[in-house]
Amino acid sequence: MHSCRGLSGWATRRPMNIPSGQPPVASQDKDGGSSSDVLLAPVRVQTVPPMVRRLRALPRRRVVLALEDIAEGLHLWRLAVSLGLLDIRLQFRGSTFGPLWLTLGTAIMIGAMGGIYGQLFHLVLRDYLPYLSISMILWQVGIASITQEACMCFISAASSIRATRLPFSLQALRVMVRNGVTFGYNIIVPIGVYLIFGLLPGPVAFLALPGLLVWGINAFAFCLLLGSIAARYRDIPPIVSSAVQVAFYVTPIIWNASQLGERGWWLIFNPFYSLLEIVRAPLTGHMPSLLIWSVALGLSGLLWAAGFFVFSRSRPRLAFWL
Repeated sequence: MHSCRGLSGWATRRPMNIPSGQPPVASQDKDGGSSSDVLLAPVRVQTVPPMVRRLRALPRRRVVLALEDIAEGLHLWRLAVSLGLLDIRLQFRGSTFGPLWLTLGTAIMIGAMGGIYGQLFHLVLRDYLPYLSISMILWQVGIASITQEACMCFISAASSIRATRLPFSLQALRVMVRNGVTFGYNIIVPIGVYLIFGLLPGPVAFLALPGLLVWGINAFAFCLLLGSIAARYRDIPPIVSSAVQVAFYVTPIIWNASQLGERGWWLIFNPFYSLLEIVRAPLTGHMPSLLIWSVALGLSGLLWAAGFFVFSRSRPRLAFWL
């Protein structure tokens, strides 16, 4: 019993508080004898809780995962091309003319609009019809279509996203391929109009290639931005569709910017005008100004920043929203 009490007393003995800067002293027993146990001064170690470390690394992890998703999607570009072409085939399955209906429908629409608006605005058809044809094609396929389909980028592929583990950016490339094929069929109409009237833009038309490259990069960013937002809020697609319809009338497409005269300065605040002009101006034989290019590149940078930010934050929850 005595030995047990001695052990219990030793077990409950606690270290003394030793001020910092003083050497440790030996402990003494109740009988006055010194103990062989040496008391060590307590050392304060500031450790970050695991939860805090995870929270700090969360933004960095989201950015890395988003970059990996985009890299994997670009690596699977052949699959994106196959899916985009498959969408075109399914759209015109059983049709006699197939995708040529895209060309025929565009030709009929531009011919009718050219005759009507040419009479309303008292314009010479030789000058107005080439301008209208290239403007309508660039707007419908290059801006309006890609903007509206970007909202449905992930929603329309919900079944495949839930069934297979593929990068989300692959669906954005799929939309780009589908619209690229549509653009290829529709661009035949302006080329035919130019040949009929004998109007060739000349070597300056090659300056439209950098503009088309900017359009392709922006289309990818549009899909990441609007596709992520529309997957969470399903009211976004009709809102964007209505906004695009309004933008059609305030952007010089069926009318020329020169008709505004001195009041045309406000067009620089129309984001669609600058993006449209970097491609349309070379195709109509004009050189886009440095201001137009500066505004277009600035808008592209803002679009990519917003698209990547939204995609990186919403990517972990996209599959659950769908």
